Amino acid sequence: QVITINGKFPGPLINATTNDNIQVNVFNDIDEPLLFTWNGIQQRLNSWQDGVSGTNCPIQPGRNWTFEFVVKDQIGSFFYFPSLHFQKAGGGFGPIRVNNRVVIPVPFPQPEDDFDLLIGDWYNFNYKDVRRMLTNGPAQPNLPSLTMLMNGKGPYVNSSTQVYESFTVSQGNRASGKTYRFRVSNVGLRSSFNFRIQNHRLLVVETEGSYTNQMVVDSLDVHVGQSYSVLVTADQDLADYYIVASPKLSNVSNDPNSGLLGVGLLRYNGSSTNVSGPVPSGPSPFDMRFSIEQARSIRWNLTAGAARPNPQGSFNVSNVTVSQTFVLSGSNAQNGNGGVVYSTVNNVSYMTPDTPLKLADFYSNGSGVYTLDQFSTNSSNGELRQGVFVAAGRHKGWLELVLTNDLGSIDSWHLDGYGFFVVGYGFGDWTAASRFSYNLFDPVVRSTVQVYPKGWTAVYAFLDNPGMWNLRSQKLRNWYMGQELYLRVYDPDPNPAKEFSPPANLLLCGILHNKHQIHCH
Repeated sequence: QVITINGKFPGPLINATTNDNIQVNVFNDIDEPLLFTWNGIQQRLNSWQDGVSGTNCPIQPGRNWTFEFVVKDQIGSFFYFPSLHFQKAGGGFGPIRVNNRVVIPVPFPQPEDDFDLLIGDWYNFNYKDVRRMLTNGPAQPNLPSLTMLMNGKGPYVNSSTQVYESFTVSQGNRASGKTYRFRVSNVGLRSSFNFRIQNHRLLVVETEGSYTNQMVVDSLDVHVGQSYSVLVTADQDLADYYIVASPKLSNVSNDPNSGLLGVGLLRYNGSSTNVSGPVPSGPSPFDMRFSIEQARSIRWNLTAGAARPNPQGSFNVSNVTVSQTFVLSGSNAQNGNGGVVYSTVNNVSYMTPDTPLKLADFYSNGSGVYTLDQFSTNSSNGELRQGVFVAAGRHKGWLELVLTNDLGSIDSWHLDGYGFFVVGYGFGDWTAASRFSYNLFDPVVRSTVQVYPKGWTAVYAFLDNPGMWNLRSQKLRNWYMGQELYLRVYDPDPNPAKEFSPPANLLLCGILHNKHQIHCH
């Protein structure tokens, strides 16, 4: 069972330019409440449009609702997806591009074409049944197998695939070739993957709204929820070539019969030569040292303009004063002997209230829905606890966010409302001394970052965007089972230039269901 948008899977491209006003009218024709979130779009001053359970009442079946937001001061590659009820495992995702304004040059020549490539692992099962397995037990449910899809299509080399993804390029001048931009996003459920194209190198140029120092790689690790732009030059012989996405921490990396090996084709225009040879191998899927060193080498391009004319490097963290530090541990905890295994942050598993936090905040200062700072943001909260985890962020302060992972898999964290500076990665325990290893010169800015097994990742975020912002694991099972919290960044100034008022079409639910609608203009 696939969730389509306008009959398409993946859904249609939202193709925008910096500062465009976007209106998306969502008609909910599925049989469950629905919301969409816009992964990486910062919703400046406007968390009312973020599309997660803490900010919006869901769109009920048979109803419609219009999101309206501005892609303020952003460029780059992103995607959207349904945020409620494990529905992302049923599809409903699609690409977002935010292009430079014409007055700001892109730091590379105009590509011949621009391709969106949404890759991710996918359950060969109805998402509702998988959801039921997670919540009804047993403690370790035997979940169905996964397949790696490329733009919703199966692997080229797999015998069960009926349709596979391919891209046609033109060679042009044989000496130099024509260049193409691939916007690669990991829209999957749990697997990081290594991306590569047979006999071609990749020039990394952008990630989640930041132009990077341009770096040539043979392959690129892309973690759940992340997006990259790579340039590929068609300078090889006229032929077909494999496009490969192989999962990390898995033995199936080059097994053509494994559905978890994602394979498509790069096809040269005029080619009469079918793809040949084995699927190209990448780095060992268990080599975390390769992955972390590659991650550390992805740096911010300090001289390029992006959404604004001034260089990205005008905004830096070399001399900031940190006003808050959160140390958040993503883990699992079992509810009793043989009970359901929940995902946790500092041993708290998030319980979604019936009333969105943002509405409760606006109408009743959160009363009856959540208690601010009820749970610790820098140590364990003891035995498994379940509750509404909301932490206060200091408006216009610098937050140091240390994310730790005591599990054996790669985790992936996302913060709505912001791009954060990725200042450090490491293995083992994070301590105050770990700060000496931070890169404070040119850390890349993004909104989703990986945390390696038994490791830590540190980011800096400048909390200049007031609102109620979701901080979550991008791995769908973890998120659905409670690995999330909300960051409340509050500005007491009621001036709508500081934070937008509720939209005129605001939906009400929960304890506010019968409240008279306030129309704001």
